[in-house]
Amino acid sequence: MKELTKAEEQIMQYLWKLEKAFLKDIVEAYPEPKPAYTTVSTVIRVLVKKKFIGFNTYGKVHEYFPLVKKKEYFQTHFKGIVGRFFNGSLSGFASYFTDDDNLNISELQEIKKIVDTKIQQLKDQNPND
Repeated sequence: MKELTKAEEQIMQYLWKLEKAFLKDIVEAYPEPKPAYTTVSTVIRVLVKKKFIGFNTYGKVHEYFPLVKKKEYFQTHFKGIVGRFFNGSLSGFASYFTDDDNLNISELQEIKKIVDTKIQQLKDQNPND
């Protein structure tokens, strides 16, 4: 799956949230100052060509919808980040956060709670492991 540019990803974020939208709806989703319709339209055409977006035509107007799910896109590119920056090591990725001085105790405790919950779920599903 191709990686999106920042502009393409921003449009996809709005479209994932809206699920279906016309050009005017996507432009309206942007904060002020809103980009020009022609700019958004150009990026949408690229996303259609990349097969990230499909559309239904009503007369001269297109209603756009995502062809790629947000979770699918994230998982693919998350694996790429882990591969490129952490040599494919998820534990290396996780340890990055423990070395990050920007995280406070409550944020680290929240991460630990999430991990502990997942460990317990896996133990419950596979009691012999």
